[in-house]
Amino acid sequence: MGINIPQSNRINNHDSSIKLYPASIVYRLPANLHGNIQIMKTGKRPIPDFSDPLGETLHLLRLSGSLYCRSELNAPWGVEMPPFEDCMMFHVVTQGHCWLEVEGDEPRLLQQGSLALIPHGNGHTVRSSMTESAVPLFDIPVEQVSDRYEIMRHGGNGVLTQLTCGVVRFDHIAGQQLISLLPSVLQIDSWADEESSWLQSTLRLISNEAKALKPGGETVITHLADILIIQAIRSWIDCLPSAHRGWLAALRDRQVGRALAMIHRSPGKDWTVATLAKQVGMSRSGFSARFTNLVGESVMHYLTDWRMRSARAQLQQSSATLAVLADRLGYKSEAAFSRAFKRVYGTSPGSIRQNASS
Repeated sequence: MGINIPQSNRINNHDSSIKLYPASIVYRLPANLHGNIQIMKTGKRPIPDFSDPLGETLHLLRLSGSLYCRSELNAPWGVEMPPFEDCMMFHVVTQGHCWLEVEGDEPRLLQQGSLALIPHGNGHTVRSSMTESAVPLFDIPVEQVSDRYEIMRHGGNGVLTQLTCGVVRFDHIAGQQLISLLPSVLQIDSWADEESSWLQSTLRLISNEAKALKPGGETVITHLADILIIQAIRSWIDCLPSAHRGWLAALRDRQVGRALAMIHRSPGKDWTVATLAKQVGMSRSGFSARFTNLVGESVMHYLTDWRMRSARAQLQQSSATLAVLADRLGYKSEAAFSRAFKRVYGTSPGSIRQNASS
């Protein structure tokens, strides 16, 4: 009894098989169960949205550009890193130790295995000891292995320190919002054994891909760096009390987090306080009060601000017309969109695009 599946279309595993159809799934149970009955489940199964709003935000930390350097530094040495606007920098100590100094922050000792993120791209110094002078980064010759990877050898004849360093950029506004909440330096020293092994393996893969220059290598490097940085940010979120306030705390809230995720996912939808409250199973007044308490601003103010952030990013990164952007972000006319944009940024959308192209 059941649906006959041609032998050539089966995927067999002993007495079980599965067949996928465009609008159905057919399961064949093992022969010893229910007399080899087949069950059909009709209808398409949509891929569900993220159930974890914070995880979804971490998923949006996708890199748009990156540069990596393996540094072989013999004491005494010092390197002065310039600021990189709208970028994040990181250093992983793979051998030895060094001192990291970022303006406004206490000097930090980085030991072998330490990972330091400089989320806001601030200029900083790394050196073998606090007494060593530092040479500007661009004054130090490097061996350029590829457009994305280089090797630096610098210093004297003393103890060797090896660093893997990177400069990366995140373009998605949710990623930028998360990064804006990070401290000036994010340092992780105490990786668990399995994480330490994973970290070293990831660094080796980045190095190998950068050297080999195989097709798709840049994509592989970019995704590996995504994982490296997301793991560091996740560790920070899990460990520090400061990560449990404001926007991050709101993302972790069961109802408000879902509402934020819906706004981030579909900013152009005709959202109201009432429709969002209904989606998350709360009363309008209760949802509004909870949202404001956690996020620090009202629902509609946050929605408008998020739409304008998205508009600004698209004006700088795409050639979409103002009319297209207006429709995409939920405005009934180009004029209404332009007025809202000017209220938030004090300038017209056209001037933002002109500045980005100049």
